[in-house]
Amino acid sequence: MAGDILYGVNPAFEAVLAGRRQIRAAFLNRGAAGNARLQKLAALLQSRGVEAQWVEKGRLIDRCQSHEHQGVVLETSPYPYVTLDEIMEQPRLVLLDNIEDPHNVGAIIRSAEVLGFGGVLLPSHGVPPVLPSVVKASAGATEHLQITCAAGVSAYVHAARQRDTCIVALDGKGSASLAEVAAARPARLLLVCGGEDRGVGQFILNQAQFVVRIPQHGRIGSLNASV
Repeated sequence: MAGDILYGVNPAFEAVLAGRRQIRAAFLNRGAAGNARLQKLAALLQSRGVEAQWVEKGRLIDRCQSHEHQGVVLETSPYPYVTLDEIMEQPRLVLLDNIEDPHNVGAIIRSAEVLGFGGVLLPSHGVPPVLPSVVKASAGATEHLQITCAAGVSAYVHAARQRDTCIVALDGKGSASLAEVAAARPARLLLVCGGEDRGVGQFILNQAQFVVRIPQHGRIGSLNASV
């Protein structure tokens, strides 16, 4: 049966609290049984009808193929992606373009959730889907956002334009400022973040109402995409 192997304390808590996935099994580090957060997680799992198994650390590593498990591994149902039509109901969206690092994808998703965005558009090619490593990097924010991986960049942009969504692309050579976007007060916003190597693709730059450059006053040449 298809599913995901989630790992990490925060991702585990958020997956259980969000209630969007079926938790099929839970494994906790027997050597850290006195840890307060693990005990709290075990109690939360039990309240949801899941009895955690306390196992040796080596079994956790074998199960998730990572040393970053923090004493927790969950077996869950697959990530519950939403359709393109469903996610387009959200007034604030983020589109990732040419971002290949799962850690960056997860970090952007974490920032999007904290800043009140309702959904994230992942192209069906060229950007990692919601892998367990993405869930870990997002600190579990994936479990609370609507995310789709249903189409390519052009289809996402077309759908946004059909709904009179203001498209704002971040680009180091942009001519607009964040203040200009704020002053426009768009009712619907699609913010596009590009990878450090290739940035936002030319198709999106041509379609965007605002191509925004973030002023930088230090000596470092660029910001990491997730920052």
